[in-house]
Amino acid sequence: MTSKLKLLVATSAFSVAMLGATPAFAVGTDAGVPITNSVNITYNVGGAAQTPPPVASDTFVVDRKVNLLVQRFDAIDTPVAPNQTGAAVAYTVTNLTNDTIDVILSAEQTGGDDFDSTGAFTYYTDVNQDGLLDGGDTILASGVIDNLAEDAIAYILVTSNIPTNNSSASPLANGETGDVILIGQAANAATGTAFSDDAGNVNAAGTVQNVFADADGPGSTDVAGATALLGDGRHSAIDTYVVDTATLSVAKTSVILWDPINGSTNPKAIPGAIVQYCIAVSNASTTVAATNVAISDSIAALALTYYGTTVASGPATIPTATAAPTSATACDGTGSNPDASALSHSSGVISGNLGNVAASSTETLIFRATVN
Repeated sequence: MTSKLKLLVATSAFSVAMLGATPAFAVGTDAGVPITNSVNITYNVGGAAQTPPPVASDTFVVDRKVNLLVQRFDAIDTPVAPNQTGAAVAYTVTNLTNDTIDVILSAEQTGGDDFDSTGAFTYYTDVNQDGLLDGGDTILASGVIDNLAEDAIAYILVTSNIPTNNSSASPLANGETGDVILIGQAANAATGTAFSDDAGNVNAAGTVQNVFADADGPGSTDVAGATALLGDGRHSAIDTYVVDTATLSVAKTSVILWDPINGSTNPKAIPGAIVQYCIAVSNASTTVAATNVAISDSIAALALTYYGTTVASGPATIPTATAAPTSATACDGTGSNPDASALSHSSGVISGNLGNVAASSTETLIFRATVN
C-alpha cells in the first residue's frame, strides 16, 4: 500500500458504490450480451467534499454455453417389415444453449443388434410431431436444423431401408432389432459452421467464446471432452427398429368327395373321382396383417382336370362343379372372405387373391378337380 493511499484512508471519509447494468451470473443470459460494472468513488478531506475521480468501469460479453439434448421420441420401438423402404425412427432435439444455433445431423448404426438398415439416411422435420412419417413432413435436404431458438425443440425423423436378412444372413424374424443413433452437433446459426471449444483458450472479455456443456451420448463421435465437466458440442440418442411382420404358413389338403362307383359313400381316388383341394394360408402374427396375398396353383402337369362342369353320369349326390375357385376362412367352406378377388381357372392354373389375411387368422382357396 502506498503512503498516499495510507494517508487517504487515514484522513478521509471513504465510500464505494458498485453499479451493474445486468447481473453478471444470470442463468440463461444470452451469449453476446455485454455486462458492464461501473464504480463511483466519493470522499471528503478535512470535512470537505472532494472532486471524485472519473468513473471506472469494466465490460465483458457473455460467452456461449453450448448445450443440446437429443432424445428418442418415445419409448416404443418402431415396427418394421423385411424389405420395407423409408422406415422412420423418431427423435427430438432440444437447444439448451444460451443462443440460437444450427444443428448438424448425422446418423449411424450400432453393433450388438440383429441387423443394420441399408441405404442413405434421410432426415425430415416431423411437422405434426406424431413420430410418424406422413404427408405433411418436410425433408431436411442439407441434414441441418436451421436457426433452432433457445429452449426450442425440433422433432426429427430419420429414414432408411430394412434388409431381408439379419447380420447372420438369415431371414429377419419377428422381434429382431436394428438400432439407429442420431447425432446432433451444435453449429453457428449465422455461418452454419460447427462450434469449436474455447475451454483451453485464455478468456477474451470482448469476444463471445464457446464452452461445451453437453452430456455424453452413445454416438461414436459423441465423446467426453478434456474433463468430466466438458462436452464435445454433440449429443446423441438411439432409436430402434423391431421386426414385426406377418408370418404366413401354407397348408394344402385334399378330400375325395365322390367317385363313379361308390358315389359319396367312402369314395376312392379312382379315375373319374372328384377331389376337393383346400389351400389354407394362416398368419401367425398377433399384430400385423399380410396384404395382397396372391395364390397360384398349377395342376396342368398332373393327372387331374379342373372340375368346372358336372360329370355326365354316376350315382346320386354328384358334387357341384365350380366355374371358379371359392374363398372362405376354413377348408369346409365356412366363413366369408369379402376382399378375395380374381378367383379364376385357366389352362390348368388355379389362381386368386385372398386380399388381406389379418393377424391370427386363416383364409382359404378351395377348388375341385377330377382324376383323369
